[in-house]
Amino acid sequence: MSATKQAAALTPLDIAERKNGAPLVCLTAYTTPMARLVDRHCDVALVGDSVGMVLHGLTSTLGVSLEMMIMHGKAVRRGVAHALMVVDMPFGSYEQSPEQAFRDASRVMAETGCAAVKLEGGATMAPTIRFLADRGIPVMAHIGLTPQAVNALGGYRVQGRGEDGHRIKRDADAVAAAGAFAVVLEKIPEPLARAITTDIHIPTIGIGASAACDGQILVVDDMLGVFTDFRPRFVKRYAELAQEAEIAIASYAREVRERRFPAQTHVFDETLGADGVETSS
Repeated sequence: MSATKQAAALTPLDIAERKNGAPLVCLTAYTTPMARLVDRHCDVALVGDSVGMVLHGLTSTLGVSLEMMIMHGKAVRRGVAHALMVVDMPFGSYEQSPEQAFRDASRVMAETGCAAVKLEGGATMAPTIRFLADRGIPVMAHIGLTPQAVNALGGYRVQGRGEDGHRIKRDADAVAAAGAFAVVLEKIPEPLARAITTDIHIPTIGIGASAACDGQILVVDDMLGVFTDFRPRFVKRYAELAQEAEIAIASYAREVRERRFPAQTHVFDETLGADGVETSS
């Protein structure tokens, strides 16, 4: 009897080798059901610290804890079989020293089963990236708009315009040289993202960057239209689930108030067993 062979789980090395190859498809995931959906179509499933804003109602990612990331990482692990699972290191869990970063990153990997971590920062974080990579922890870097530094950056502004582009370019060179296997480029000018992608030897993953990047990533709830009051320029809505959900909830509420739900087909009588299966006569 033959069985369909399941594709092997992708590794950081697999992702690194996709430089200048087929574009990498990446989405965030925070729960087991969503992870299963993402896993069917994506190369990377990122347990992003955006979970704080998406699922917990925080106003920024700064309030996300290590415990929160581990909890959601465990949930996503149960739904991922093929995609590379990456977990964001939250604010305050890696900036103090390379030793702190190793301690917290190794805990994340051990407790969630993820294959890599992602941390924000360019040249200043290069020594930490090297420290982790040398000790067997694959690192995806993140430069440009780094949401954990939103206060220092003056808000969610485009980074790297004009002369500031040199800073972003230096960051890209530094994280690549330090041993990151890929780098997220967030909210930077398209020509700069295109130039960085050409110049560095590791894959670039764009979000508000360029179609020339080696891959793209979006927050899954953004591209599914779960939010009605948040529509950044770099997000394309592939669905409008919030609208569909509101229509469905309104219909349910109306039918309950009109006593039209549950109908006879949704309740049980004496011919059915406790588990809802019809009993034999």
